[in-house]
Parts: sequence; structure tokens; C-alpha cells
Amino acid sequence: MSGQRTYLYVGGATRPTPYYPTNNAKGISIFTFDETSGAIAPSGLIEGIDNPTWISVDAKHKALHVTSEVVGWNEGTASAYAIDPLTGNLHYINKQATLGSITAHSSRDRTGNFLLVANYSLMPETELPNKAIAILPIREDGGLKPSVSDATHSGTGPDPERQERPHPHCVKTTPDNRYVIVSDLGLDLLVIYRFDSQTGALSRAGAASLPPGAGPRHFVFHPRGHFVFVANEMGSSVSSFALEAEQAKLTALATVSTLPDSAGTESFCSEIAISGDGSYLYVANRGHDSIAVFSIDSEGGLTLEHNVPSIGKFPRHFAIDPSGNFLVVTGQNNDKLVVFAINRDSGELTPTGIEVDVGTPTCVAFFQAE
Repeated sequence: MSGQRTYLYVGGATRPTPYYPTNNAKGISIFTFDETSGAIAPSGLIEGIDNPTWISVDAKHKALHVTSEVVGWNEGTASAYAIDPLTGNLHYINKQATLGSITAHSSRDRTGNFLLVANYSLMPETELPNKAIAILPIREDGGLKPSVSDATHSGTGPDPERQERPHPHCVKTTPDNRYVIVSDLGLDLLVIYRFDSQTGALSRAGAASLPPGAGPRHFVFHPRGHFVFVANEMGSSVSSFALEAEQAKLTALATVSTLPDSAGTESFCSEIAISGDGSYLYVANRGHDSIAVFSIDSEGGLTLEHNVPSIGKFPRHFAIDPSGNFLVVTGQNNDKLVVFAINRDSGELTPTGIEVDVGTPTCVAFFQAE
């Protein structure tokens, strides 16, 4: 462990956006992170990028991939930065268009050769290119090539304000890399595509339904690959599915609330993460401003153990550090990162007292260098 260095990257809102009350971010903030104590120290700032609200680390290519969601743009962008393992500094490589508006999420396939992007989409469906998702090959230097495949969703959900059109919010490949799953908040669906990991080609394979009006946002796979857990933004709930990998068949198991009975406040789920051993699930509640901690049984059943105040106001995102001992929460509305210690045995979160000021943080990502 002594030879490892861990860096924390923070994206945020840099320009006025209707659904962010502030835009105090200056760009991509760089911090060092101490995996022993959870301490965070500022290390740098990368400016010259619009609304870098989602960031993800490409460990294979030692790169950071950053999406820009800007209201009024027909297409968002995905930018690539090289990570200096010695300092954590970022060096711009290039960017590509994402083929759709309000690019909200990105991830890499299991080979690390493709970047998958999801476009939440706020432009009218008649405005081109209007793609729900796009697949961008990753170059050897971590840079991005133009999209080689894409897909479009259609339809509406029961909420006329939030579900007036498709709103893809998360895209990931299945653990075997044979399928791509997309959570569509506007359609209350998990949309499934066959995925060719050699070419990046997509073909529609099916879908699984969420409760009407649930608004699926982000999802995670169980480490053993046989369950999927979905954070429902609008329903303040988590839905669990059994996953049959060969056909990417999803069978709904249950949907449970992320809030205590006494919550009594409007709230919206945001991020979801699972412990490395698959024993505990964490979900952030914006409005109730808490992190829900669930235990997971062998059948994929969820039990809400407790809700921990997030301290960060309107916790849009959080991430578990590489050691699995800490969880860092973004307080979008009070310009704060908050560090919690994780009890690996009980899943319990405890505030460490470590809080760092950073403008309108919306996403955090860790990179561990040897």
C-alpha cells in the first residue's frame, strides 16, 4: 500500500442550468486521497470545460472521461484527459460529440475498448441527432474516436412532466460483456441490447419494466453477476432483478423504499453503489438528504438497515474509495464533499468529520496509481 497514490476527481456545474440552483464549479477539481485516514487535499484544477457533470476513470488507459451536459446543445460532448500517475494531473487529449442532448452518464465495456454514453435528452425528439446512447471506441492513449453505433428510444411514461419522452440515465455492459443495459427514466424501462465487443455494434434484445412512475436512474450489478439493483429517482425506491446472463433476462424480484416511514419530505434517489463483497447496497436520497444502507441476502432480497444523514445537501453522487473503507458524498447544494467511514462488517456509515469545500459538485471518481 505504501507505493500507491490515490486521486479523487470532482466534476460540477460551471454554467447556469435550470435544474441546478448554483453553478459554482470552476472545472474538474483534483484532490489527493488518503486511503488510511480518508483525508482529502486539493491538488489542482482543470478549467476550459463546460458543465463537466459526469466523470469516470479509465484505469486501463490511465485516462479520465468527462461528459458535458449543456442545455440548448443538440449534442453533449465526451472529453478525454490523460492522468499523470505521479501527480494526478490531467492533460487534455480530445473530445467527441455524443449524438444526443444532456449527456448524463458514461461507462466502459468490460474490455475497456469502448466508452458507452447515455443522453438524458431534453431537446424535442424532432431535433437531430436525438440518440439515446452511443458507443465510442477508445484509442490507445485514452482518447476517443467518433461513435460507431447508437440507438434511439421512443415512448412516454405516466408522469406528463418528467416522462414526456425517453430519458436514458445510465448505460453499462453486463458482467459477461455480451449485452448493454440502459435505464430509461422516461419510459420506466431497463432496455437491453446485444453488444459486439469487437465492433461496438448494438441490436435491441428486449426490456424489463419498472413500476409505473418509478423513474429508473442508475443501477449496479451484484459482484457475482446474478442480480441487478436499480435506484428509482422518482419513486424513492430500489428495484431488484434476477439476471440470467446467457439471454440477459431480467426477472423483477421486489421494489422497496429508500426512505424511512417518518421521512415526510419530497425526495429523489440519485446514486447507487454496492460493497465489494455484495453484502450491502447504498443509495443517496436528495431532499431527504440521506444515504440509505441496505443489507442484501442470498436471494437478492433487500432490508433497509438505516438512513444516515448525508451532511452534503442534495447528495447527487457518491463513490466508494478503492480500499472499500470510505464513501465520499457530493453535497451539490452546499458546495461540499463529505467523507464517511464504512464498517465492512455491518455496512454502517460513520461521518469522519472530513469535509472539503468545492463548488456545486455533481460527481466524484477515484484513480489509484501504483
